[in-house]
Amino acid sequence: MDPTFEFDAELWLHSGGRWIFITVPEDESDEILDLVPSTGGFGSVRVEVRIGTSVWRTSVFPSKELGCFVLPIKKPVRKAEGIDEGDTIQVSLTVLLD
Repeated sequence: MDPTFEFDAELWLHSGGRWIFITVPEDESDEILDLVPSTGGFGSVRVEVRIGTSVWRTSVFPSKELGCFVLPIKKPVRKAEGIDEGDTIQVSLTVLLD
C-alpha cells in the first residue's frame, strides 16, 4: 500500500482558539491505521506533509470526536502559503514508516 495520500481539506480553528487544523478524510485515516496499526504517543503517526511549496515533518493525531486523524498547520506554513482558517487546501501526506 502506498504511504502517500493526496486530498483537499478545510482549515479549522480548534475550540481552544489557538491551533488551526485540517481533518484527514475518513478513508485516508482508515488507510493510515492499516499502514501503522501500532501508533506512537497519544495515537500519533509520524508524517511528511506538503502544502504548496512548504514541506515539513510532523505527526497526525486521532480525534475521537471526528473519528479521523487531524493535522495541525503551523503559523509559519499558513503565512508562507497565504492560507488561513476556512480556506480549502490541497494536501500531500506521506506516512513515515521507519
